Amino acid sequence: MVGAAHAEAAVYYDTAPGYRLNVRSGPGTNYTIVRVLSEGAKVPIYCQRPGETVTGPYGTSNIWDNIDNGEYVSDAYVHTGSDGYVAARCS
Repeated sequence: MVGAAHAEAAVYYDTAPGYRLNVRSGPGTNYTIVRVLSEGAKVPIYCQRPGETVTGPYGTSNIWDNIDNGEYVSDAYVHTGSDGYVAARCS
């Protein structure tokens, strides 16, 4: 049985080691940097959406991960274990 607490629980993923990751207001490098994550940060992925294609330590991807309200990081810098979507698409 899946309870309400389980449905709201987020899975946290490692960011690429050795990088301070820019968190942007939208799915692309042309969006404003809203904060910078420290090296070794773990991030939740609430939903994902397509955006600018970025090349990083985990390949080249146009997927952007929503890690908080109005905050996105490129999936190319997040170790999800997949080249595709691992969360629902953002609405």
